[in-house]
Amino acid sequence: MSKNKFLFPFILVTSLFFLWGFAYGLLDVLNKHFQETLNITRSRSTLLQGAYFGAYFLIALPAGLFMNKYGYKKGIILGLLLYALGAFLFYPAAEQSSFNFFLLALFIIASGLACLETAANPYVTVLGTPETSEGRLNLSQCFNGVGSFLGPIIAATLFFGGKETRNLDSVKLVYIIIGVVVLCVAGLFMRTKLPEIKEEEIVSAQVQDTKPLFSHSHFVGSVVAQFFYVAAQVGIAALFINYCTEAKIEIDNAKASVFLSISLALFTAGRFIGTALMRRIAPNKILMVYALINIVLCALVILNKEWLSVYALMAVFFFESIMFPTIFALGIKDTGHNTKKASSFLIMSIVGGALMPYVMGKLSENYSTATSYAVPLCCFVVVAWYGWKGYRVKNGSASSSEVKVAFRH
Repeated sequence: MSKNKFLFPFILVTSLFFLWGFAYGLLDVLNKHFQETLNITRSRSTLLQGAYFGAYFLIALPAGLFMNKYGYKKGIILGLLLYALGAFLFYPAAEQSSFNFFLLALFIIASGLACLETAANPYVTVLGTPETSEGRLNLSQCFNGVGSFLGPIIAATLFFGGKETRNLDSVKLVYIIIGVVVLCVAGLFMRTKLPEIKEEEIVSAQVQDTKPLFSHSHFVGSVVAQFFYVAAQVGIAALFINYCTEAKIEIDNAKASVFLSISLALFTAGRFIGTALMRRIAPNKILMVYALINIVLCALVILNKEWLSVYALMAVFFFESIMFPTIFALGIKDTGHNTKKASSFLIMSIVGGALMPYVMGKLSENYSTATSYAVPLCCFVVVAWYGWKGYRVKNGSASSSEVKVAFRH
């Protein structure tokens, strides 16, 4: 299949990574904003993450089944329509100042995002040669990082605006604009012809998959690793503003939101740099080394050494940047006709992001926010294991060194 055939679809699908990155970037600032405007506790505010990532767990498998029957394109369009609907529901939720209504709206948004991620992540990996799937997915995920970076900047400006804003008018405005933009993107997808790729047709005879999905140990390991990675990522960001404002460095919510944006800029830079490194170094090795570095950085965060710990917390974002797409691409490698199903289970594993932030919120209330960062430290241990041993494909396919050589070409 020609490269030209895949180029425009690759660009168009990559735009989706920006859209869900932007939605996620707003989420962590909403946490602190709702704590103040709706007068809720920090553990209750983490129910935003519960609704958001809980939707991934509930919707990913039905989304995969839908795409098995109707294809990637219709799955993407369904996801965009749900995304827009949830965004528009933020207006009546803000009118009623109802946290539960916000949870419902966010659940619908995340249901749409689950469809998009279930479609877009594996679609990008098969839009080209299998040997470069990790690098290709990391490149698309770079634009997810750009969206995540811009989200807190806009949220900090509109939600806090240099002072402690106590109303929800800015929330209405942001989400109405998001809904309109997403509807426009959905219209573009409706009018664009995308190649529908059948994974079983592009898998070579040498690696044609005939085994049940869960007999692939590298896939099972990726589900476990992805659960703990997302748990760490979401928990780290959810309490980031709380950590900074409590760290005795005299910054308010608006400045802490700027620090969050800088951290997400590091996250974005990490994706671009990681993508480049994967042309020379095996992806699993980068994954393992980055996870080990983050274990050390989380230990510094727990020690709560004022600016040193804040800088360590910000650095965590850089080193976690390549983890999701790398685990994802390594996990679905050589799953053949089970690729869509494997993608669904990997997206379901994002439920870790719904559970662990609540645990961190409780630890934060009962002990300290610094103490709660012991949770992501433990999560990164699991990720390091996957990069060390868990990624290995045991069905006779390409070894890590062969993948490394393929990246060089």
